[in-house]
Amino acid sequence: MRNNFSLAMFETAAERLAPYIHKTPVMELPLKSGLKAFLKLENLQASGSFKIRGALNTVLSLTEEELRRGLVTASGGNHGMGVAYAGALTQTPTTIYLPENTPASKVEKLKKLTPDVIVKGAVWDDANALALEAKDKEGKTYIHPFADDTVIAGQGTIALETLKACPELDVLLVAIGGGGLISGVATAAKLINPNIKIIGIEATGAPTLYESVKAGELVTLDAITTKASTLAPRRSSEPNFSLIRENVDNILLVTDDQMTDAAKWLWNTAGIAVELSAAAAIAALHEGIYKPKPDEKVGVVICGAGLDGIPT
Repeated sequence: MRNNFSLAMFETAAERLAPYIHKTPVMELPLKSGLKAFLKLENLQASGSFKIRGALNTVLSLTEEELRRGLVTASGGNHGMGVAYAGALTQTPTTIYLPENTPASKVEKLKKLTPDVIVKGAVWDDANALALEAKDKEGKTYIHPFADDTVIAGQGTIALETLKACPELDVLLVAIGGGGLISGVATAAKLINPNIKIIGIEATGAPTLYESVKAGELVTLDAITTKASTLAPRRSSEPNFSLIRENVDNILLVTDDQMTDAAKWLWNTAGIAVELSAAAAIAALHEGIYKPKPDEKVGVVICGAGLDGIPT
């Protein structure tokens, strides 16, 4: 697939989103090793995660006819929140399909935005098949959580904000689920600074892009074993795979226990409440899975809020 993205596409998305989303802060935080990392706090974003950027950029780009048909999507939770928020903003009926591994707290949050929330299927891929069936049978407008240019452009606005706040960054660590976040962030960041390194972090229980890059083609995992539901599709898509191979320098793996420890550390150290996926990059730094050079300035995308790090 040819990379059709330009910096102007990300800037247009940023202008479109500006009235509706937060320009989240970048926080400098010393890690366990003493390394100072710069955290882009998308856990403070409207709807609780970065996902609103891509979802809202897409919905605001739709025609009146596409909106009239209603919206449908499948999500591990965060993308659903973004689409539901966009549906409420545009007064568009919205249906969200969620897999059964979605945290109950996210299901309840979604039901406050739209009554049409359907929990069915073991993992995201199963819920997505149902969403696509609804698109075909009911004529709804389908919003893909990661394999869509306007979604990718929306997620990439994170890189614009981060590198404006910290233009000196040498490396940026980004969690990977389906690949929409890292596709957008990596592509936009490389357009701004071709020398920046982009490191993707996946769960050992859902190494979708890790295995795909290793194989040189898209791989469908046999099973998902991570508890991090927002990092858990069995298969990515060709547009994301192409952008990741072009713009991501390496993909590393962290365990659920490592993400849990990192989430607890973020809460106990800085009062930052995150879901497991949002702690993935911190886990990679704490465990030495990614070892920065002594002079490297490191950025981390904290992608979503949650309760994983709060002791019970």
